[in-house]
Amino acid sequence: MRDRPDPDLLCGGRCNSDAIGGPLGHRRGRAMAPGRCCGRGPLSRKVEDYLEAILCVAREKGYARTSDVAKELSVSPSSVVEMFQKLGHMGLVTYRRYEGVTLTPEGRSIAEVIAFRHETLKGFLSLIGVSERVSEEDACFMEHELHNETIEQVRGLVEYLERSPSFKAEFEAFLKTREFKQGR
Repeated sequence: MRDRPDPDLLCGGRCNSDAIGGPLGHRRGRAMAPGRCCGRGPLSRKVEDYLEAILCVAREKGYARTSDVAKELSVSPSSVVEMFQKLGHMGLVTYRRYEGVTLTPEGRSIAEVIAFRHETLKGFLSLIGVSERVSEEDACFMEHELHNETIEQVRGLVEYLERSPSFKAEFEAFLKTREFKQGR
């Protein structure tokens, strides 16, 4: 699992004093993923998904092109171009036609926090025996909805359980016992 993103990078210090800083980003009222403050207003799940996809593709290939992001998100290339232009106007990416897209420092900060949330949740779901496909889908949904405090606690639990050599075997044995009792 990746280290926590640096919370100081998330807004560049532009937040109002009423924004509450947390280890996974700033928030107002309900704890939210980054990018939902700094006077910008809420970012949609779709915008967050695109930022995360750009980051993931760039980490894997060293660059992110329209076709790569379209494949990652299972959308059409024309939808990707439209979103790249929107993200460019928001100052979150630099998009050059035929050259692809790069995240701006602000876009990268937001994407890193979203990816951290995703990896934390997927790690937890995998630890408790959820299949790869379902843990990926559920983590993608939950990363946008859970409070930062919840993500932090889940991260702590994952770190603890990963260091517990007997956890996995004991948990699997418990599940088998439970299934046996329920099957009667």
